[in-house]
Amino acid sequence: MRPAPGALIAVVSALLTVALLLGVTAAAPIRTTARLDRGVAIAGVALTPPMGWNTWNTYGCDISAPVVQQAADALVASGMRDAGYRYVVVDDCWFATSRGPGGALRADPARFPQGMRALADYVHARGLKFGIYESPNERTCAQLGGTYPGRTGSAGHEELDARTFADWGVDYLKYDWCAPESDLDRQVAAFTRMRDALRDTGRPIVYSINTNSDVLAVPPGAIYDWSGIATMWRTTNDVTPAWELGLGIATSQGIREILDTTAPLTVRAGPGHWPDPDMLEVGVAGIPGTLTPGLTAAEQRTQFGMWALLAAPLIAGNALPAMDLATRALLTNPEVIAVDQDPLAAAATAVPGTGTTVWRRTMSDGSVVVALSNRDRVATRIETTAAALGLPAAYRYEVHDLWTGAASSTDGALGATVGAHDTLLLRIRPDTSA
Repeated sequence: MRPAPGALIAVVSALLTVALLLGVTAAAPIRTTARLDRGVAIAGVALTPPMGWNTWNTYGCDISAPVVQQAADALVASGMRDAGYRYVVVDDCWFATSRGPGGALRADPARFPQGMRALADYVHARGLKFGIYESPNERTCAQLGGTYPGRTGSAGHEELDARTFADWGVDYLKYDWCAPESDLDRQVAAFTRMRDALRDTGRPIVYSINTNSDVLAVPPGAIYDWSGIATMWRTTNDVTPAWELGLGIATSQGIREILDTTAPLTVRAGPGHWPDPDMLEVGVAGIPGTLTPGLTAAEQRTQFGMWALLAAPLIAGNALPAMDLATRALLTNPEVIAVDQDPLAAAATAVPGTGTTVWRRTMSDGSVVVALSNRDRVATRIETTAAALGLPAAYRYEVHDLWTGAASSTDGALGATVGAHDTLLLRIRPDTSA
């Protein structure tokens, strides 16, 4: 979980200092540890990657019932709900600073005067699902960072909190580590305790974990396969509205850096368990002239397109009531969403010999979606062939541009000049009419 908007640059600078002291660089090796248990955290939940919206990227701790209600209304009015965005997730800072009688969590009475059950009912009445935030330690991230008072993490309260969430009608729990100490055995035990508590409620709740927050080392989400513990698990440290920060793997990261870490982990994706490269920065305002200036239109296409190709959860974070037409068109692109939600959940892989510029993924209908992704700062010609993509031999191939909808055909040669930091998405299949 990244710092609240406006505090990001100071925190990034501090993290850079720590990273340099630790000798952590972007090139540090990432060890992968396979799990023997490849089950699912909560049976029957998230057979395709979850889609929704989260308060944090835009609002930080400045949240209230009206803010969440307006976002829910905007999801419906904008067409995002009908495009598949169903979860409305209230992130950190929703709770009172102390627990109530019997130890139960309470909503902040000033900002959520009717409580979280009433807010969940409002969200459900609009055909949406309701999400909430907690931490497996004594303090949440905002409490650990000193921007929100109290010690109301779930440590020692897992069963009570899980029952409370189920009673409130919660459909999604974001569970955020929020501690610099990152002993893997302790993390596995803590996240498993809440998984078991959620299972015991009998309510189908998406269990979204972040093992990386405030961990000053290689992100545990990239080290360990969490597929039997969580519905979705963060693979990296926090994403920012920037292409690349260059600060190392122990800090917040830009889109390029997130992709470099997450892409090798797509083999762990499947129905009920999804690697999570963090929320979408599409439409999220940056701070011009800083390390996080916001994404260009091309960079937003790359994030959205590559997240879809990698079968990542699509959790938007923009200010929905103020969303412009371009942002709405991108986030609701049905062709790209269909790639993300394809039930086959085949792994996306880089085409051998192309580095990170050409990616492919097989769809359930037998077609192949290919990404021509330009990491350079200038427009670049990128080429591949149907044979390199693993397509069956054919006289002609149909080519469908997922951004524009344009259709064309080829004898097997594929190529395009792709703009700086942009990604072209094509869906290709043999032309049976040829």
